[in-house]
Amino acid sequence: MMELPHTMKAIRYHIHGGPEVLRLEELPVPKTGEREVLVRVHAVGVNPGDWQIRSGFAGDRFQLPYIPGWDVSGVVVNVGDSVTSLRPGDEVFGMTANSGGCAEYVAVPSDQLALKPRSIDFVEATVLPQSGVTAWHSLFVQGKLEAGQTILINGAAGGVGHIAVQLARWKGARVIGTASTRKGPFLHDLGVDEFVDYTTDLPTRIARSVDIVLDTVGGVQGDWLLDTLKPGGRLIPIAWGQYSSEKATQASITVQEIQYPPVAAAYLVKLAQLVNNGKIKVAIDSVFPLEQTAQAHERSESRRARGKIVIQVR
Repeated sequence: MMELPHTMKAIRYHIHGGPEVLRLEELPVPKTGEREVLVRVHAVGVNPGDWQIRSGFAGDRFQLPYIPGWDVSGVVVNVGDSVTSLRPGDEVFGMTANSGGCAEYVAVPSDQLALKPRSIDFVEATVLPQSGVTAWHSLFVQGKLEAGQTILINGAAGGVGHIAVQLARWKGARVIGTASTRKGPFLHDLGVDEFVDYTTDLPTRIARSVDIVLDTVGGVQGDWLLDTLKPGGRLIPIAWGQYSSEKATQASITVQEIQYPPVAAAYLVKLAQLVNNGKIKVAIDSVFPLEQTAQAHERSESRRARGKIVIQVR
């Protein structure tokens, strides 16, 4: 075990509210549990859930005071007594058990970490844990996506969306990506077969032509997605949305429940292999230092991000 400082810098808030409630504080370095490893954090990803929890949207499910940040990458500095899969010095990426990533150190269950892909840096590695596992689970576990099928990915330029586009292409599916017009070139570079600007009317050519819809956007205007699906099609949401149950029933469409899969090491290893083999490229929207976590939250709330927003800690 290496000698560690007693305290660390971390972002924490004591009340719900806007980005202004985030504070840079000096806190004790976390203790490492029997099945945990202590990671010296290099970077942490920003997800919509971070500001939704901060704003109070998630209610009181998360105890205050609270350190945000789930997706992390960094270097293992200590391991619990029962950990055999990792050792000090390993460069890793993964997801914490209960947030806490916006800090210089974080304790993470060892089975929620994997070795960082050698072909990307720490900042890029934070794109993969939550976004990559969510995309994988939605496409292949919930959606059972097969080669030759057509999938429409709503919000295809975002953190989950841009990974889902590439996974679907890797599987051999035909991919329709939706985003605002300015993100069209980005999606074409990712390999979408067709781009749709979701601020315009639904093109008649894709009506009733889609096997699966992956909705990463949610919101109250989701019924147009039902109009793209064939009878027997499936809509898989990963964000809270409103869809007409009557319309879905009449069109023989299944709207699935949101599922939050655990970020297991097995998923992370598969994603790392695809990255190292050049099958997945990660996209970074912007990078902020730890002291500017509030600005990173503001960027996420704007919904203008193209790829992942990352906080660089070290």
